[in-house]
Amino acid sequence: MRVLLAEDDTILADGLCRSLRQAGYAVDWVSSGNQADAALIAQPYDLLILDLGLPHLPGLDVLKQLRARSNTMPVLILTAADSIEQRVKGLDLGADDFMAKPFALSELEARVRALVRRSLGTASNTLRHGDLVYDQAGRVAQLNGQTLELSARETGLLEVLLQRAGRLVSKEQIVDHLCEWGDEVSGNAIEVYMHRLRKKLEGGGIHIATVRGLGYCLEKPPEGVGKP
Repeated sequence: MRVLLAEDDTILADGLCRSLRQAGYAVDWVSSGNQADAALIAQPYDLLILDLGLPHLPGLDVLKQLRARSNTMPVLILTAADSIEQRVKGLDLGADDFMAKPFALSELEARVRALVRRSLGTASNTLRHGDLVYDQAGRVAQLNGQTLELSARETGLLEVLLQRAGRLVSKEQIVDHLCEWGDEVSGNAIEVYMHRLRKKLEGGGIHIATVRGLGYCLEKPPEGVGKP
């Protein structure tokens, strides 16, 4: 999952980036409103964490312009002013959640997980696919009750495929969701990660199809397999 953090406090931004990356998210950071708006136009994200007090372009204007482009990504607003008026204005402009500074990192991470679940239309942190069970909070996958040993890249790749199970996912989409600015991940590298992940899954009846020149698809399990 790829997150854009728009925050002009460098100390807070550094702490948030570290925390979110440790939780398995790819994070891009900008420190002004115009940088945030440009990034949102140029790059697809799964979530925006938006400070209201940004220089050059206020956070509420960034949000307003995002929604004017019919972009429905989840938005979590951060602000130093815990006022009802700002909460109402932010929510009316299309924000999904609101946190006043200071806040606990653990609460922010929980809110991020809840927003991601909501955007995917699920009520649980657990994704199931046949006999494969993936805990999005703990980033742990189990197949037939056995924990899979996955690298960080393999885990991220599995998450992207599970969230789009039954649909075609291109290499470009995978890179967009897994990689931050400055990450050098080639199409060949994606093929290597996919090969390793496929080997760990296919023994348990989980199949990833390759559509040559287009991408990959996590095939739907047979009817009745993996149901509790």
